[in-house]
Amino acid sequence: MGFHSSKTLRTLLSLSGLVFATSVLAQGDDEAVSRLEQVIVSATREPETGLNLALPWSRIDDEALKLTSAVHINQIMQRAPGAWISRGNGQESLIALRSPVLTGSGGCGAFYTAWDGISLRAPGFCNVNQLFDVNSEQAGAIEIIRGPGTSVYGANAVHGVINTLTADPRRGPQNAYAVEAGPNDYYRVRGEFRAEHGEHAFGAYFNGASDGGYKDNAGFDQQKLTLRHDYSGDVWQVQNALEATNLNQETSGFVAGFEAYKDPSKKRLNPNPEAYRDSFALRAYSRWERETSAGQLSITPYFRRTTMEFLQHFLPWQPTEKNGQESLGLRVSLSDSTENISWSAGIDIDATRGWLSEVQANAFSPNQPAGVHYDYEVDALSAALYAQANWQLTSRLGLATGLRLEQNSYDYDNQTDDGSACAPEASACRFFRPADREDDFSNGSVNLGITYALSDTHRVYLRGAHGFRPPQAAELYRLQSGQEIADLDSETISSVDLGLRGEIGGFSYDTSMYSMQKRDVIFQNADRQNVSGAQTSHEGIEFSLYWAGESGWYAGVDGNIARHKYDSDANLLGSRLGIEGNDIDTAPRQFGSARVGLDVSLQNNRSLRTELEWVHMGSYYLEPNNLHEYEGHELLNLRMALALGKGFSTSLRVTNLLNEEYAERADFGFGAYRYFVGESRGVFVEFAYSPEWR
Repeated sequence: MGFHSSKTLRTLLSLSGLVFATSVLAQGDDEAVSRLEQVIVSATREPETGLNLALPWSRIDDEALKLTSAVHINQIMQRAPGAWISRGNGQESLIALRSPVLTGSGGCGAFYTAWDGISLRAPGFCNVNQLFDVNSEQAGAIEIIRGPGTSVYGANAVHGVINTLTADPRRGPQNAYAVEAGPNDYYRVRGEFRAEHGEHAFGAYFNGASDGGYKDNAGFDQQKLTLRHDYSGDVWQVQNALEATNLNQETSGFVAGFEAYKDPSKKRLNPNPEAYRDSFALRAYSRWERETSAGQLSITPYFRRTTMEFLQHFLPWQPTEKNGQESLGLRVSLSDSTENISWSAGIDIDATRGWLSEVQANAFSPNQPAGVHYDYEVDALSAALYAQANWQLTSRLGLATGLRLEQNSYDYDNQTDDGSACAPEASACRFFRPADREDDFSNGSVNLGITYALSDTHRVYLRGAHGFRPPQAAELYRLQSGQEIADLDSETISSVDLGLRGEIGGFSYDTSMYSMQKRDVIFQNADRQNVSGAQTSHEGIEFSLYWAGESGWYAGVDGNIARHKYDSDANLLGSRLGIEGNDIDTAPRQFGSARVGLDVSLQNNRSLRTELEWVHMGSYYLEPNNLHEYEGHELLNLRMALALGKGFSTSLRVTNLLNEEYAERADFGFGAYRYFVGESRGVFVEFAYSPEWR
């Protein structure tokens, strides 16, 4: 498969290279915009200037979040190079971050998704849709680390970190209200309330959405609430936060048939009107910080709970799954800094009880019988020690390093009969329940980065990092085809990055070249058994370019060119031998977005911001044999926000402006092309009121 680059993309890449070369040659005496001087907290849990970080990062700020006003998180993550949140139906999603779109019960374990640095799900209990657990719509920012995380992240920080930060209650209007309407009976309301009283600041953020659904008999109702309290005392600095999300969704499945997304008779067809998904998530933490004689002490206890029920409509026998988890966690760290060195060390503990059941209402065949397929609980404990340090060796040369040691333990308790879920006459029972057991996984991660200041506003860095993920509980205990024990190893990844970033005048650029080798990859083989030992490689170039003019014009490009391939001849389910060197399925070799906008002030305290966005998705293969392919697509989105004065504002968003026929995600399974159909042109209008501004 070639790169299949469109003429538009080649033009943008040529422009990107020109801007990049100009920026590198320039020296930093010019006044630079502050885009790369943003404060980043995700790398070390401490505020740091992004320009000096020896790792690839992206930050989507609150202004971009408000302008995009995403209905689904994939609409905002297009602003981060190398990130593709593939949208399923409703609020469902799959993550690709410097990776293919990873599926299966454990694929989500390759990404560390977090809320104020705390993982949305416990280690070992990820869910592919877990990003709908977080109130990204009203966040203060979303920060992304691409590639293995730093030492403050452990299990699952393999391909990257997506960290959603709560909004600062001291920033923004004291009160804000908005109502919104869109196509297919889509309605959303939101409210924001902030208050300060002496040393205390309070923030409350709520939004509720109802969507009638683009597909027949499909739609969702969703509510999200975030509360935050900050206290600045003479001794202790405290930050408390609580977040709850609820989703009730009527789900639509794939439509089948080659390029079915172009067929008017199939585009709105829901082949699974009986499908549904109900999910609830609750999280809270209290972060206490103070100065001591040994440095700054930070203590953060936290709690999380999730429950989910859904019909597995993607399987012909359609069982119902219920899963959930409850966790208590504690983070303790000590940090300090001098003129030339800063360091931190800490302990992370996470104790979780997770559960899962799968029940089939009707008999499908002797190999897929009615009744209980699985019913188990797992008590899990994750404990880690970490340390990291940054040295300023000379006025130009900096060194960053980190080390983490982590132990993940599972105590599995089968709540139903051990062994096969089928009657003795079954020829190849799909469901096997292992007997009670305990499993332990010890892993370590390390990272080392060097930065060199070419000038005041230009940096080059070299980084090496190693990450890991232990097997997920579902990979260990949700077995098939008579597999009595899943003897799995932890997946590991090693990466090298060479990056360059800087600013000159109104231009900023950030680019990185990377090579990553992944080992002991867990997969389901042709016998439907969970095994480890596969190898994959991931190489590419990522770039972000941004320009802001004095007249209010601005432009930005975020993109990547990459190759994700099989480095071993694994006997994958649904493939035949000989896949070594093939592209991994659902791994486009290039995708990205570009936008141009105008932000101007008008008379009488009014302002107007207009933005046109172009989204490019390259072609990709749909299965490991590389015999079936999706052609890719191009989309245009238009956004306008008008401040009317006296606290009133309105916005207009037009998604898929040219009414392109496309697939949000393409797949090939059960012998057929399958698609989640992309929605046609949609017009969204919002009216907002903020009576008091600071």
